[in-house]
Amino acid sequence: MRWKGRRQSDNIEDRRGAGGGGLRFPFPGRGGKMPASKRVRGGGIGIGGLIIILIVSYVLGINPLELLGGGTGGGGGFATQQNPPRAPVRQSGQEKELSAMVGVVLADTEDVWNALFKSLGKRYDEPRLVLFSGAVRSACGFAKSAMGPFYCPGDHKVYIDLAFYREMRTRFKAPGDFAQAYVIAHEVGHHVQTLLGISARVQRAKKNASKRQANALQVRMELQADCFAGIWAHHADKTKNILERGDIEEALNAARAIGDDALQKRSQGYVVPDSFTHGSSAQRMRWFKTGLDTGRVRACDTFGAARL
Repeated sequence: MRWKGRRQSDNIEDRRGAGGGGLRFPFPGRGGKMPASKRVRGGGIGIGGLIIILIVSYVLGINPLELLGGGTGGGGGFATQQNPPRAPVRQSGQEKELSAMVGVVLADTEDVWNALFKSLGKRYDEPRLVLFSGAVRSACGFAKSAMGPFYCPGDHKVYIDLAFYREMRTRFKAPGDFAQAYVIAHEVGHHVQTLLGISARVQRAKKNASKRQANALQVRMELQADCFAGIWAHHADKTKNILERGDIEEALNAARAIGDDALQKRSQGYVVPDSFTHGSSAQRMRWFKTGLDTGRVRACDTFGAARL
């Protein structure tokens, strides 16, 4: 993929080195406050305890008042705070290159979706992308790297630990910079769904659905995000000539490797289609290719499609 020397997005938030998952310290509950059983009781706290709390709150990137039981949490999700300033992250040469590539891909998605939303008479609110290592706290909760990259509609942010790309290369046998770009474009696709109101409609439908029906709806959500990733590739190549020989094969190979059937065969030796939440390898490849070939949002109507 041709990406070097081009604009990098300013919407990057680097939280690497924060150590979000390594400390054995009570973590705030879903309302943003420490559970009552874990709060500091009594009239005060010693200077030693205060220092520990300040250190932990700095490392976790949260308000120290939350650890003291004085947070302003609300219902349903984690309260979001600005992270304190951190020292520059030490990166290897490979990490620097990956970080730069991620910035360029995010910038490309901004250009593509800004133009497409404008053509639809809408405004595109650009998401932020959070780089983290090990674990991270988002408006959607506390997540570890093992979950893989994800998008949180609560704060309009994409989260990724760059170590996932090593997993793609070694564990899933899906190497290549365009395969890596596909992952980012897929998560940005979920942001597009949020802005278009698709995500909210699906969540409402899932509330009254059986487990099997809810899984089926989620599959259509994920396949549409794959299709939106294809739309990004279509327009980015049309305007910036990003594709090189073998790039499409890299993305399709990645889609094949992370299909539900492929993952289930690898982990348990058999496939349970009713438990799919992202779609089969063939489906993921097909819908990415649909977006790539057409470049049209309407072509990505997975919810109205008779055949996935």
